Formats: sequence, structure tokens, C-alpha cells
Amino acid sequence: MESWEEEEGSVSGSGLGAVTDVELMRQAWRNEKAAPEMLPFKEALVRRLRDQIQLQEERAEELKSEGMEDVVVSLHHMDSDRALFLLKSYLRLRLHKIEKHLFFYSSHTHLFARLSPEEQLFCNSCVDIMTQHLKQSVLNKLPQHYQSVTRQSTSSEDDDMVDSPQLDTFVFCKTKTDVGAFQLDDTGEEIVDLVVDDLYVLRYKSIRGLVESGQINLI
Repeated sequence: MESWEEEEGSVSGSGLGAVTDVELMRQAWRNEKAAPEMLPFKEALVRRLRDQIQLQEERAEELKSEGMEDVVVSLHHMDSDRALFLLKSYLRLRLHKIEKHLFFYSSHTHLFARLSPEEQLFCNSCVDIMTQHLKQSVLNKLPQHYQSVTRQSTSSEDDDMVDSPQLDTFVFCKTKTDVGAFQLDDTGEEIVDLVVDDLYVLRYKSIRGLVESGQINLI
């Protein structure tokens, strides 16, 4: 698999060379799995990895047609299969997180924008199906004041029936850069010195900005 550098500063700041897209996708998968909320979709990375998988498969077929030994062809297929498995795992994980908090993401524009166009379509379709099912099976049989899908009653001021991701969850993380003194709370009472390549257990809510900017990786 070819090596590419991730744009927008996502390559490790250690300066030891380029990081392959497979390695970048593996870390994106780890971050997505550990984060309680949806992270921004890695559109450019997914596109590049798909292209590389296709080229790898085409190259394997070329080698086979040229009479190359089966073991060499198999190695090319193994590389592309590993990358494809990782890519599919990343996409399936994101769909699972969408399903878990359908109404939450569909009602928060800034979080909905983190989804890919296909994920947004999936989310909206699931919301429509779930809403129709709940209305036909339960809500239409209740008094009018209790027929909302997202609120306990019409007197509720917010969507109190919508489950949201637990951002106070503690996560294991590793710093990619020397962040220095970092404030973990709003009062300034909790401050930690984030040193490059050190491991920490912190509340996700406190470091979500560092995760999104690529300064911290979840593990």
C-alpha cells in the first residue's frame, strides 16, 4: 500500500517520516471507537484509501495475468483485504453510533455536519422510519399532548426523550504533541501537564478539542 501524508497536520509531529493511509485509518478507527460522540468524517482519507485498494486489486490481477507466482499475487490481495477490512470496520462503527443516537444527531446541525452525505441520508431515513413506526404502534393511541417522539409532553421545553452521548466518559489517550499545561475544567482548578507520547485517563469532554485537532489520540 502506498504511503501518503495526511493533510491538515494529521501526521505525527515526531518528524520521523510519512505515515501510511492504513495507519491513519487505524488511528481514525481507534478514535471513533473510543469517543462517545461522532467525530468528523475522514472524507479525504477514506477516498484515498478506497483508491489505493482498487489500484492494489488491479495490480494483483495484472500480476496474475503476467504469470506471476501465486504467493506474490496472494500477498497483494492480503494487503488490499486488510485495508478493506479496516475501512469497512470504520464505516460500520460510525453507522452503529448514528443508530444509537438517531434523533440527537438529526436535531443538532453542527454535529449532523460531521456525517458524510451518505451517513446523513442514512440518519434521516432511519429517523423517518422510526418516527413512523412509533406513531403507528404507540403514539397515535395516546392523548394528543403525549404524541411527540422527542418530548414527554407538549409542555416540555426541550427534547427530554432524546438520549445524548455521555461526554463525561473517561477515556484512555496518548498525546501526539507537547501540549503543556492544559485546563480540564471551567474553573481552572484542574490543570494537567500534557507531555508528548505520555498516556492519560481523562474525561472526554475536557479533551474533545484536542482529539479533533489531532493533538491527542484515543486508545
